[in-house]
Amino acid sequence: MSVGLEQAGAALAAESARMAGLGWMRGTSGNLSVTLQREPLRLAVTASGLDKGELTGEDVVVVDSAGAAVPDQPDPGQRPSAEAGLHARIAAVAGAGAVVHVHMLSAVVAGQRWPGGVVLRDLEMLKGLGRRDDDVMTVPVVPNSQDMGVLGDAFEAGFDAATPAVIVARHGLYVWGRDLVQARHRTECLDWLFQFTLATNGFQEGVA
Repeated sequence: MSVGLEQAGAALAAESARMAGLGWMRGTSGNLSVTLQREPLRLAVTASGLDKGELTGEDVVVVDSAGAAVPDQPDPGQRPSAEAGLHARIAAVAGAGAVVHVHMLSAVVAGQRWPGGVVLRDLEMLKGLGRRDDDVMTVPVVPNSQDMGVLGDAFEAGFDAATPAVIVARHGLYVWGRDLVQARHRTECLDWLFQFTLATNGFQEGVA
């Protein structure tokens, strides 16, 4: 697992810097994870309390299926975010190879505007999420909770394998994919889709 952890740490640091630069991980907010193995489930998660634009490959914590740090850590002084529990739940339920959690403003505003789910339809950018451009995709919105069990249950209740994202109300966005690159691409596409949908809300189609 050590070789995989070294590779995962480098990838997590690079993607965290990229997303911090986009304004999606302000302060020390947000966290990313990579699945290291399935049986038993182990994830490498970015360490808590650090500036995500300045992470190194060593700023990771290995967690189990509950999101708790495993005893054998390269740096026992590092700790995972409490949100690692939801990363692990998503990895288990969705089979994700990577999970991205960002505090993207467009997602939070969209979740506030449409608390029953954010409907995205008839847009070419949907192809970036594995959907047709004439498809309709509803990104679920779940109530925020500090209890990752409660949050995980809400995620799982609304889980749709064809929709690789969930908005946590007044908090942030979780997106997943087979690896960090796909998860990042999907997050970028969702930002565009949320911004477009918010900007055109109230427009009457076909009216100049």
